Amino acid sequence: MSYLLDKKIRRNKYFKYASLVVVLFFLFYFRIGIFSGLASVSSVVFRPVLILGNDTGEKVSNLSAYFYSKKSLLLENEDLRSKLKEQEARILNYNSVLDENLKIKEILGKKNEKDNMILANILSKPNQSPYDTLIIDVGKKDNLIVGQKVFARGFVPIGRIAEVYLNTAKVILYSNPGEKTEVVITGKDTFMQIIGRGGGNFEMILPRDFVIEKGIEVVLPGLTPYVIATVQTITSDPRDAYQKALLSSPVNIQELKFVEVEK
Repeated sequence: MSYLLDKKIRRNKYFKYASLVVVLFFLFYFRIGIFSGLASVSSVVFRPVLILGNDTGEKVSNLSAYFYSKKSLLLENEDLRSKLKEQEARILNYNSVLDENLKIKEILGKKNEKDNMILANILSKPNQSPYDTLIIDVGKKDNLIVGQKVFARGFVPIGRIAEVYLNTAKVILYSNPGEKTEVVITGKDTFMQIIGRGGGNFEMILPRDFVIEKGIEVVLPGLTPYVIATVQTITSDPRDAYQKALLSSPVNIQELKFVEVEK
């Protein structure tokens, strides 16, 4: 009995193995598309996941490209700004040199051929030196002497040489407080005296009945009528026997870079 049971079990095993072999034979021989079916099922199941992954990857890639592009633009912008500032500095420097050249040419062009003047740079102005004085870069080596007249723009007298050193000289401006200068009133041929009030300003004391108007010029005595100042205001008091005229220089000393010393 036991023998018959074992024989039956062995037969069932052989049948199972044979069936498996037959099935595999059919699968390979007839190339049934079961695998392609499984692949289709897998693609349907995982399609949303794959699409989401592709979208996420594309967005991350686009975001990286955006930040890279923005950084590149910022660097390019910074470079352009730097170049622009460099160009602006060059233009300013060029304009400054051009302006100085034009001023020098203007000064030289306005001088008479018979005039003999020494062009000098201003080293310090009234806001850097005491009272209304200048320090210029010419001196004994240029044969300067005390008392020589100093001009602005080639034709406006502004002061006199007060002290001379080897390479520099000190200029006292006519507008220096208390400085007295003999002048001629144009149109009147009257000699008067103007007194410095500082900052390019002057005052002139006149008889009360002396007729003078705003805009009248006063010049230095001499063959060439160099204008030293122009009348701006006239003040008077009925109780006084005199009137006062307030005058100002035609040039702003603070704007000057050069002066000329008459030999």
